Amino acid sequence: MAIVAGAAALVLVSGGSEADPRTPAGLPGLPPPFLGTAVVGDGGLTAAVDAYGNVVDLRAPGPAGRALIEIPAERQAAGTVAADSGIVPRARIGGHWLPLWRADAVAQHYRAGTNVAVTAARFGSHRVAVVYAATGARLGCLVRSSGPRVAIGIEEPGQRTGVRCDDETARRIVRAAAAADRRWLARARPLGAGAPAWARQLHGRSLLTLRALSDRRTGAVAAGARDGWAYVWPRDAGTAALAFAAAGYRPEARRVARFLLGLDLSAAARFHGDGTPVPGRDAQGDAAGWVAVAAQAAGVDGPKTHPYRGKSAHRPAVLPWRDQADYQERDPGIYLANAIAAASSQVDGPQIRLYGGKSAHQHVAEIGRAFGGAGGLVRESGDSKSGLDSAAAWAVRPFPLPELFPAVRETLLRLARKQTHFGITPAEDWPGTDPWTAPTAWSAWSLAALGERRQALRLLGAVRRAATPAGAIPERVDARTGVPRSTTPLAWPHALTILALHELWPNRGLAG
Repeated sequence: MAIVAGAAALVLVSGGSEADPRTPAGLPGLPPPFLGTAVVGDGGLTAAVDAYGNVVDLRAPGPAGRALIEIPAERQAAGTVAADSGIVPRARIGGHWLPLWRADAVAQHYRAGTNVAVTAARFGSHRVAVVYAATGARLGCLVRSSGPRVAIGIEEPGQRTGVRCDDETARRIVRAAAAADRRWLARARPLGAGAPAWARQLHGRSLLTLRALSDRRTGAVAAGARDGWAYVWPRDAGTAALAFAAAGYRPEARRVARFLLGLDLSAAARFHGDGTPVPGRDAQGDAAGWVAVAAQAAGVDGPKTHPYRGKSAHRPAVLPWRDQADYQERDPGIYLANAIAAASSQVDGPQIRLYGGKSAHQHVAEIGRAFGGAGGLVRESGDSKSGLDSAAAWAVRPFPLPELFPAVRETLLRLARKQTHFGITPAEDWPGTDPWTAPTAWSAWSLAALGERRQALRLLGAVRRAATPAGAIPERVDARTGVPRSTTPLAWPHALTILALHELWPNRGLAG
């Protein structure tokens, strides 16, 4: 076998042309090239790999760090990604160097118990495979092929970045990454007795995804390894802290919670890996609640004794939930999700008037009146026509408000009856039909807690079907085909899935 990228070679990368190229066509049943479908790393250098073995995003230090490779999400959506973007493996077949999206078939998997991603392709009788792994600040790739006179190499356009390919260093990186991932996964608190094999596999893959997307030094959790998503949202990262705690990873949960407690939540909706705010989206009304429950689950002092950065300990940040955007990140308003998160926050509402001067008990009673509609809880206060909102589930988990449990049950069961093969949309008023995995998973979590086990399992089944063959859960999928339509994997649904699995098969033993 000939290897084009030699032992000492640097793999080179490019961000694409400004001349309006067209994204190459993908294979049937797969997403187009240059949309990530797998993530590798251990919380240091983080790489996203698409369905065809191309490295399409590379960041360091940490998953919310500086982009070494970044393909604009706008180009992905517009279909104008150049064919030489990122790191592109090619196989020499019949005298031509062909990318893997020109193969007859492509499949992707992770090596068992690891974040080592393997993309295998078939060109007629020829087989090729590309293996990626990252440990610490190093990315290694191995290339393999079979068949007469077949070579596989790495496209080398554009700007340099140091990646070791198919030399002894690359082999050591892959071996070290696999061993470290398996040691880390062995620490997990397993699911309780009776958990089926599919649940254990989904649990392990989801934990490894959070490992890759969580900075192992700072606790900054990136939503995804992709332009526009490689930021820290308090709700996504807070859920990751809850999932780490549920699975017995207390040190990881503490790092995430402490990172969140160091943010000025009033400054923005999203944050860089160093804690600085990302401009462009205003603070959202659920942030304080998610940080509070993350701190509580991790066993660290919450917002009462950890003022938000830049605020005096005697003047903690007042983070209003009214007239703020909610998880749907559209126009500001008075929304159910924000009201629920505020009501269950560990912040003293009457003291800092977080609830508009009302006590927490008065605030919960007001939720039932303001958001009650035909068939359950609706998204917008006082607007019974705004549609049932799956965020009603938050009033069961992770912000338990028992007074609302009957209304939540009615809301979720009505929404679940409309689920597609791949899940539900966030709310009845949601524009579009693509199922979203996070609302599907959080509905499963809360329905399980309410004793609606059968319906919870149906929703988790939809999440499983929405996942890629390698087990990565996308943000959303095509309602008809289940092909990923957005960031894959996304930390939030993986974290929610872990929590739903532990609700269904609890293990009260000590962490591993």
